[in-house]
Amino acid sequence: MQPVLDVLNSSVTSTMRAWRGTSAKPARRQPKQMLELYEFESCPYCRLVREALTELDVDAMIYPCPPGGDRYRKQVRELGGRVQLPFLVDHNTGKKLYESDAIIQYLYKTYGQRRQPLGLRELAVAGSISASLVRGKQTARPARQPEKPLVLYSFESSPFARRVRERLCELELPYELRNTGKAMWRDMGPPQIRSALFPGLAVKGRNRKALLERTGKVQVPYLIDPNTGVEMYESADINRYLEHTYGQKNKK
Repeated sequence: MQPVLDVLNSSVTSTMRAWRGTSAKPARRQPKQMLELYEFESCPYCRLVREALTELDVDAMIYPCPPGGDRYRKQVRELGGRVQLPFLVDHNTGKKLYESDAIIQYLYKTYGQRRQPLGLRELAVAGSISASLVRGKQTARPARQPEKPLVLYSFESSPFARRVRERLCELELPYELRNTGKAMWRDMGPPQIRSALFPGLAVKGRNRKALLERTGKVQVPYLIDPNTGVEMYESADINRYLEHTYGQKNKK
């Protein structure tokens, strides 16, 4: 699919979920050790968990488990006894959880320390399934494994960040998901529009501030590869980099 059409398709996917996973109201406490989430990008139930992580402003170590892949699906079986996704591991509490509803309730209770947003679960699941149908699914492709996990600044509903998460999923590349949800309504919209409408607007949000300090602007996706020292914006450039660095032609 051409990049422009792909972004439009990704935008429709976000619209099908009413752009959940955009705004962030930080959890009252952050986990000391990063949570571990085994999932795959097009799974409608995994999407619900990723939305909650964005909205709680909680980061997670992502282990992609796409259909056809076995790199981390084996770990899910070893850790939990069966291959079912999403699967959350919290080393802070010793909890291991299947089922999106149970994981989301746990995240809000343990870290958000507040009630999760009201809504019919059946409606949320239906919307997420519809979004997956619009976007399609990813299947595993051969790739070289990085020595250190990559780092991705993202928020769930971002059409551009989704394109990168999908590529990471297909290549089964583990990464630290640094959730960069919008902390106030004036953050909505592309960076250029925000700058024009609200010049000098103070940046709020834990990872948004970190991104500003690191790069001088707030935009997602932003990839950091500690294995090569490469850091970059722009989904198309990031995906080309991932293919060149870790894709099949470089598989050893």
